[in-house]
Amino acid sequence: MNAALVLSCEHASRALPAALRARFAGHDRVLSSHRGWDPGAHDLARDLARATGAPLVAGRWNRLVVDLNRSEDHPRVFSEFTRDLPDARRKRLLAQVYRPHRARVAELVQAGIAASGRVLHLGCHSFTPVLHGRRRDMHIGLLHDPRRAFERQVCEALRRRLRARDPRLVVAFNRPYRGTSDGLTTTLRGRFGRRAYAGVELEVNQRLVTGDARRWATLRRMLTEEVTDLLRD
Repeated sequence: MNAALVLSCEHASRALPAALRARFAGHDRVLSSHRGWDPGAHDLARDLARATGAPLVAGRWNRLVVDLNRSEDHPRVFSEFTRDLPDARRKRLLAQVYRPHRARVAELVQAGIAASGRVLHLGCHSFTPVLHGRRRDMHIGLLHDPRRAFERQVCEALRRRLRARDPRLVVAFNRPYRGTSDGLTTTLRGRFGRRAYAGVELEVNQRLVTGDARRWATLRRMLTEEVTDLLRD
């Protein structure tokens, strides 16, 4: 596959900026939950970056500060903890945290297209195995826009490779979320053509992340090897 790789991890951290810690006092449980960050996503993204040499842009703060994977005008870009901040402070968070992350990813995509003709952008995420009482049984989700041939081909090839390595893996398309819902990849599709840009969100079930450590390490290694080999083909 003749394409450059760009990696991002919007919900990499559960940390808080010092200036906002008092606002979140007593809410450690939600900060450490799937609402606050994506456990394991940054580990996977770093493994991919090391193996491929691809650039990685990772969020620094808890998503409940400002959600890097929402559009700026989305009603939940700020959480219940930050949406009532003074207007000037919210604007500062957008200017200092939100926009630089998204701008850096877009800059790397643009550079990759200029250098290689097209870019595969993998956004690394993880998802809670139970949401609103409903169990999510897939192991891996590949979120994409099936109308874009480049993205569809990437996801089909990656699912085929993963299933060949481990037939027990349940690899689903556009689950547990739709690949065309609001998000960074959706925004970048509007900026870059369908032949030049493929934005795929790689979602891993947190049950695998927080379960057996050896199994999680094996899965990360498998994903890293298959993405690396896919780029070489």
